[in-house]
Amino acid sequence: MSKINQKIIPHLWYDKEAKEAAEFYASIFPNSKITDLTTIQDTPSGNSDIVTFELWGQKFMAISAGPYFKFNPSVSFIVNFDPSREKDAGEKINGVWNKLSEGGTVLMPLDKYPFSEKYGWIQDKYGLSWQLMLTNPEGEERPAIVPSLLFVGDQCGNAEEAIQFYLAVFKNAKQGHIARYPKGMDPDKEGTIMFSDFSLENQWFAAMDSAHEHKFSFNEAISFMVYCDTQEEIDFFWEKLSAVPEAEQCGWLKDQFGISWQIAPSEMDEMMRNGRPEQLARVTKAFLKMKKFDLAELRKAYKG
Repeated sequence: MSKINQKIIPHLWYDKEAKEAAEFYASIFPNSKITDLTTIQDTPSGNSDIVTFELWGQKFMAISAGPYFKFNPSVSFIVNFDPSREKDAGEKINGVWNKLSEGGTVLMPLDKYPFSEKYGWIQDKYGLSWQLMLTNPEGEERPAIVPSLLFVGDQCGNAEEAIQFYLAVFKNAKQGHIARYPKGMDPDKEGTIMFSDFSLENQWFAAMDSAHEHKFSFNEAISFMVYCDTQEEIDFFWEKLSAVPEAEQCGWLKDQFGISWQIAPSEMDEMMRNGRPEQLARVTKAFLKMKKFDLAELRKAYKG
């Protein structure tokens, strides 16, 4: 069984456009491709496309599963254009910005800011948010794409607590940069997190607080899949992360900060990829009844 070398994978929920969106992104970013497309039948949302794809070497997953959740900027993706890594990083950032702008909405214009020579925040035509940034080649190297968590509303001020919590739950975790708001940046409180990044299982994340008036908060449109090799590991993450009993469903849970995770056996990826239609149907039927995944039951359903 091939091991999944990326343990935590961002997962995007679309109404119907998962495949179309994945193709759109793969056409924009370098070193990108669709790696798998599976359709599962007869889910509560009808037939669902599940798309696995890579953008700039970062694995993603997307599903078309009905109009239940809408993307918003509480989770966005920072794209680092690093001049020490990329020839013509400045031109590349313009090219990507122009393509993501088609039918999109600019949240912060592509411009020079105190923290970057060139930076912009855009919501694309599917509603997904991207922060494009020309990085300082002198700085520590970071991956090309980093999911970013924005703590707003009643979660504002919790970024630091969340980072400490995740660093304690995941093995192989480390803190990166921390920049705090100085005095006089109202409404943002002095000492809260202006920008921070951290790594869990070799997956970098960024986090920040914002006390400005935002009309959105974390939801299920973007979740993070954690691939587990054993039932013990599934049990461990489930117990540590799940804080909202009514959100527990089909391997999904919600943590105390409102962020959604999917705790999934790595084998399930193999089953979905290699299963015959009747095997997929049995596995789907089995997992739709579960909250936390039961690996033995899934294996049994797969074997029939």
